[in-house]
Amino acid sequence: MAGSPQPEPELEPESESTESPQPAAEPAQKHERILPEQGDFVAVPRTRYTSMWEKPGRGGGPNFAFDTQNPMGQLGPLLIDGATRRNGVEWLEVLLPLRPNGTSAWVKTDDVEIREREERIEVDLSRRVLRYYEGDDLANSFRVGVGSEQYPTGVGRFYIWVKVPYENPNNPYGIMALGLSGFSPVLSDWPGQGRMAVHGTPYASNRGQAVSHGCVRVYNDDMQALLDLPLGTPVEIIR
Repeated sequence: MAGSPQPEPELEPESESTESPQPAAEPAQKHERILPEQGDFVAVPRTRYTSMWEKPGRGGGPNFAFDTQNPMGQLGPLLIDGATRRNGVEWLEVLLPLRPNGTSAWVKTDDVEIREREERIEVDLSRRVLRYYEGDDLANSFRVGVGSEQYPTGVGRFYIWVKVPYENPNNPYGIMALGLSGFSPVLSDWPGQGRMAVHGTPYASNRGQAVSHGCVRVYNDDMQALLDLPLGTPVEIIR
């Protein structure tokens, strides 16, 4: 009986079942991307204190709860730097507005709302130029003041953490200060503990000069173009 050909047709239904649409759909669900390949995205907190993990998929409770409220009383979006899925749970790596620059942690996607940021800023320290992009299009660029040799502007990937408007355009921060998630590499005993900012200035002579304590100074007339940038806007500072 072992050599009989009769059992062979019984294998055909098994072969057909492996081609059924149900098993074929499972890999697509497992490998579905959490975020698109292109673009910048932020995690908008649902509550003021957001649970954070040092590593994604870690068992047990969170490592800490992060206070996402910025100095203006807003729940500040956190720039997303990575994403993964562990045991069916989706995780996002977010950059935190803390020292040292580049500090990150992981949040569950269920604890935040994901939003895209189409605007971005690039600051070229060697050329002392700020470029403002909307998507892939260069919307504006202008000469800016940057940190001096003694008080350099920090380099890296940051984002707008807080926006502080000023009624008096002749104050040291001009018409607006866009407080960044990053800090000066050399100053801590400074307003905001040395937090860097892209801010206005009433002095046109600052353009193209290394004159600041680490902030990026934008002449007030140019700063008008940046007033409506949303919190979480990426800011790349390069040498």
